[in-house]
Amino acid sequence: MNERVVEILIYIMSEIRRNRNVTTKLDILSESLIEKGYSESEISSAFSWLMDRLNNESEEIIAKQEPSLSNSFRHLHEIEKAVISIEAYGYLIQLRELGIIDHLDLEQILERAMMSGASEVDVDDVKAVVAAMLISSDNLESGGYFFSDDNQIVQ
Repeated sequence: MNERVVEILIYIMSEIRRNRNVTTKLDILSESLIEKGYSESEISSAFSWLMDRLNNESEEIIAKQEPSLSNSFRHLHEIEKAVISIEAYGYLIQLRELGIIDHLDLEQILERAMMSGASEVDVDDVKAVVAAMLISSDNLESGGYFFSDDNQIVQ
């Protein structure tokens, strides 16, 4: 799964949150994504990830209850602020709010960013980590993904 599939997931989840009836019109959503320049295989990968998540993990992506009043956010430590760009952190918050990652995933991504030794982690770096995590969360949990010297994800 690459960064473009994560972009599709963000689009799909945003549309579902905005309009809960969109789930009955997935073909229209797919057509819209094709018009935006995404390939059918990328769209299929995104939908497959969503279905696998629903079926295998029995997670409910759209809460059937009203949102909780406690909208807590993790604040970055001063050292984290020096490494992780504001845009990258905002991107992570967006992914968490859409249900693509959870609080634990957020912590693991931030940990990987800090352990990378990079002087700055931007949105593209975070997208790469998220894409790698969505491919195999087992590898991320075991510490399998790190940034290389040129800020590429390596196992």
